[in-house]
Amino acid sequence: MLHFTSRFIDSTPGDPLSDTRSRQVHGALWSRVQPTPVSAPRLVALSPEMAKLLGLDEEALRSEAWVRVLSGNALEPGMVPYAANYGGHQFGQWAGQLGDGRAIGLGELRAPDGRLYELQLKGAGRTPYSRRADGRAVLRSSIREFLCSEAMHHLGVPTTRALSLVASGDAVVRDMFYDGHPQEEPGAIVCRVAPTFLRFGNFELCTSRGEVSLLKQLADYTLTHFFPELGPPSKEAYAAFFSEVARRTAKLIAHWQAVGFVHGVMNTDNMSILGLTIDYGPYGWVDDFDPDWTPNTTDAEHGRYRFGNQPAIGMWNIERLAVALMPLFEGDESVFQAGLLEYQRTLNTEMTARYAAKLGLSTLVDDADVERVNACLAWLAQEETDMTLFFRGLSRVVVAPTAPTVFPDVLREAFYGPVPEPHLARGLQWLTSWWERTRREGADPAELARRMDAVNPKYVLRNYLAQEAIDAAHEGDDSKVHLLLDVMRRPFDEQPGRETYAARRPDWARSKPGCSALSCSS
Repeated sequence: MLHFTSRFIDSTPGDPLSDTRSRQVHGALWSRVQPTPVSAPRLVALSPEMAKLLGLDEEALRSEAWVRVLSGNALEPGMVPYAANYGGHQFGQWAGQLGDGRAIGLGELRAPDGRLYELQLKGAGRTPYSRRADGRAVLRSSIREFLCSEAMHHLGVPTTRALSLVASGDAVVRDMFYDGHPQEEPGAIVCRVAPTFLRFGNFELCTSRGEVSLLKQLADYTLTHFFPELGPPSKEAYAAFFSEVARRTAKLIAHWQAVGFVHGVMNTDNMSILGLTIDYGPYGWVDDFDPDWTPNTTDAEHGRYRFGNQPAIGMWNIERLAVALMPLFEGDESVFQAGLLEYQRTLNTEMTARYAAKLGLSTLVDDADVERVNACLAWLAQEETDMTLFFRGLSRVVVAPTAPTVFPDVLREAFYGPVPEPHLARGLQWLTSWWERTRREGADPAELARRMDAVNPKYVLRNYLAQEAIDAAHEGDDSKVHLLLDVMRRPFDEQPGRETYAARRPDWARSKPGCSALSCSS
């Protein structure tokens, strides 16, 4: 017998109204809502790992009864649907109240591991926070969120998860690139899963409105249920909470940088209080290593959320959280210095450790090692070089009995076009120095290669792969979604016969919508 609870609803103030008309909601952290039924729900895909983690039977989830729940057409006993009230800074500007405009929480389920996980439907209909939108999501963006949630998990990156993807049977009108050409698209709903979906913006909205009592209730709820190790609510516990969020955020972003993931829209309402990757919109993996690349068309001009700027934006967002928590400390800014330093320290430590591991090194022992990493990244950025293929290929070079004397063919495969000889010569010089450095590791080269392959993925969810699955699904073929989900379950394994999923971005994908850049439209 499944048992759903709703601690957030039971423990914090909510909206006394329950209608879905768009409005400003004051003095409340949530609003009760009901999902809007869809006409013909059809299960497109499930995550077997997520079902197992929740203690749910996979076959039962495929039943008509459960598909109704996963589409918002029915509720399990104990589910209390709600939409959260939060604000946020969007592209550096305070945007005021935002809230769950198309996400509806269903409740928390206790898993066999004893932990509680919240289930949330994205695309389940209007809420008071939908503003002028319809509360729906399209199949296109839902496939991307479903696949990426699970792909990131299997890469080891902290993330919200996805249990299911359901096609609604209803059309949704979207202007994909905000260029005045709206079109009907098939609708869909993703069931997302996380211990909590609380974000920086939940705290920001309270402070922006001077609702200090509400802020304290939110902080106390968060500490009690998600950070109990910090002790009961107190000024000391709030300060420790801020430092822990800073640490988790820095660790998360360092992991993004190491695998080449670009979130695309790091607004404060998209920053998880648990340090999880949350809200998969116009994300992407860097194909050619370009620190200035952003997958978000809305951000193309200024590049605020570009790949190379994500660590700095993480710090900026942490500073906004500090401002939001300030009333709990009666204006004493000194309590936040430890957290800000913790972000910087953790980011540096994690980036150092991850890039050392990518190069087969146990640590960066001196300035020469640091320069070796920096020189590698600078060289990669000079010509179009596939980040994933390059780092994966290094494990083939490290096992060579002697240092390379010509540029290795396995690394030539990472180039997107002809490369000048002087660039190859500089690359060879770096490779020789790096190969010689690996011989001081005191480990067998085959063991170094094994370690490198365990941190340098062969398979990542490149935008063009997701778009191919989307195009097939639009034609009624879900098989590519299933296959891509299966490939991304084992991103570090060779998977013979699936090498095409590890290939460079093809030329046709360089400028195709959905492959090169995306909008926030979903």
